[in-house]
Amino acid sequence: MKVTLLTVTYNSCKYLEECINSVMVQTHPDIEHIIIDAASTDGTLDIIRKYEPHIAHWISEKDRGMYDAINKGIALATGAIIGILNSDDKLAAADVIEEIVHCFADQHVDAVYGDLVYVDKLNTSRILRYWKGFDYKRYRFNYGWMPAHPTFYVRTSLIADLGGYESHYYTAADYEFMARYLYRFRINARYLPKLIVKMRSGGQSNRTIAIRLRANRRDYLAMKKNKIPFPLAASILKPIIKLHQYYYTFFRKTL
Repeated sequence: MKVTLLTVTYNSCKYLEECINSVMVQTHPDIEHIIIDAASTDGTLDIIRKYEPHIAHWISEKDRGMYDAINKGIALATGAIIGILNSDDKLAAADVIEEIVHCFADQHVDAVYGDLVYVDKLNTSRILRYWKGFDYKRYRFNYGWMPAHPTFYVRTSLIADLGGYESHYYTAADYEFMARYLYRFRINARYLPKLIVKMRSGGQSNRTIAIRLRANRRDYLAMKKNKIPFPLAASILKPIIKLHQYYYTFFRKTL
């Protein structure tokens, strides 16, 4: 079963090589790695060209943001499964994709997600926060829960029916995408209790309080669109329920 991994880049030369290498060492033999670059001006294109034999497709042109670029990648994808791997992140182990594919061997599974750790930018062995997943229950969306998007893999065939990422939600586009698929259209999802991605700290939606508030507003609009009950309350709870991630991290370090 072919898996398409989409990586969006823009001036990503600092960590892109590590990202690509984490794909190259995967034990699953059928991976299509697509890179969509937004006309980088640093050494990003040099790195892409260096690893071109291991990259199925790549383009470099202006876009309208990260999620517009992801949609371009989806249009090029030929894999049965699609996942996103950010340019400054890396797959946590060599067997990650293989285990995800094993989950999709069950024809009733439409999507798979797992665990994620936020790590120090320079030392990826230093864990700052652990995003521990839960078995999928649709009602969890009622209080702002979502899977870790970088661990979310979905059958490509569904995207033709349910649509790609709606980039006008900006940093909430990933949440809207998963809420649409998992909550509104009730696709079947499976939680894989495995560390899938090491994600460097410093996401787009968490840099300042003002940015976080704008992100929450977009979360609210995405919840309202996808008919999640009491969307205002759920959007307020969404960042609060992530506090358990810090407790889980402390608990693991203590052990």
